[in-house]
Amino acid sequence: MQRRLLTLAWSSGQASGTLAIGATAWLLSGLTPSPLVNGVLPALATLPMLLPLPQRIRPGYLLQLLSLLLLLAVAAGGPGTSVLAPLLGIALLAVGLRLAQDPLQRRLHGHWGVPIGELRAGAEAGRLAGSLLTALLFPIGKALLQFGSALVLLLPLAPLVGALRASGHRMEQGQGDAAAATTAAATTAAATAEVEQPPWRLEPGGVLQGLLLGGLFALLPLWVRQQAAGSCFDFGLLLTAYGLGRTGAEAWGLRLPPRLPYLLMAALLLATQFVGGWGAVLLFVPFGLLAAVADARLALGVDPAGDLQQNWSVLERSSALGGLAGSLGMGLIAQLIGLGGSLPIQLAAFLGAGVLLPLLQRRRP
Repeated sequence: MQRRLLTLAWSSGQASGTLAIGATAWLLSGLTPSPLVNGVLPALATLPMLLPLPQRIRPGYLLQLLSLLLLLAVAAGGPGTSVLAPLLGIALLAVGLRLAQDPLQRRLHGHWGVPIGELRAGAEAGRLAGSLLTALLFPIGKALLQFGSALVLLLPLAPLVGALRASGHRMEQGQGDAAAATTAAATTAAATAEVEQPPWRLEPGGVLQGLLLGGLFALLPLWVRQQAAGSCFDFGLLLTAYGLGRTGAEAWGLRLPPRLPYLLMAALLLATQFVGGWGAVLLFVPFGLLAAVADARLALGVDPAGDLQQNWSVLERSSALGGLAGSLGMGLIAQLIGLGGSLPIQLAAFLGAGVLLPLLQRRRP
């Protein structure tokens, strides 16, 4: 029973972060029509993944709370709110997640024995719930209810953070001799979860895929609002459909030739321009499936004989760097040529990736 409650709290924290980021992206698209400014938001959400920050659970959790309180104040401020406030809120949230996310997952697995597979499934379910709540809560109470719900969803993690801090303190105080003191120091370091970062390494395919997806999702809120005349409900459903597709990829065990996912994703993006409403939403399910299939192939290709978890870590960091460049780059391009003119460039980028990525993988030593 305790394990299920821990997994539920972990999943609730994932839903909180996803809901806050989705709601802020939509809020910012209403505060300014500038593609460049809107592209800055996902860049700020990605940047902490590239920084050598000390990983500590409690300061990270407190930063997440602070960011949600700031975003609540922004939502209550009305249309005259400065765009700097939501950007600052997301920057604080992203740093808090970076500090606390990985060490908390390790402690849930190592200290309380929650299986990694169960934590991964809980994280996926939480992210899906956060995307769905982004859609469902907006028509009821708009941004204020969205951020308030994100704050409530974060609260179940508070007892876990407090329990980890208390257990680390007791272990540190309960040892007397030198050998025990060494054990206590190691345990306390694990409790505060400050860990040495893995060596820096980039996967070119991951960087390129991050460029593609970062550029696409940076402008998605503006695209839904301006080009499709949609609402936050539509935006949240698109995110939910994409998440459903990514979740289903592992269950299907789909395997495709290296270039095919990118060619099919380009075709799906083009198809969204000819179907409206639910049709466009449903197209994001296979789009997410194809993105996950491409991710899995890239992760396996990092080091086929190495540790798969380490491969995913390298891929995530590489994708984060590409996503940072893609969101800022596509925001700048759309700022210069207009939002409507950015779609042909994105289509060309996906088609180009279908040609370039297999060549990069062939040239790998």
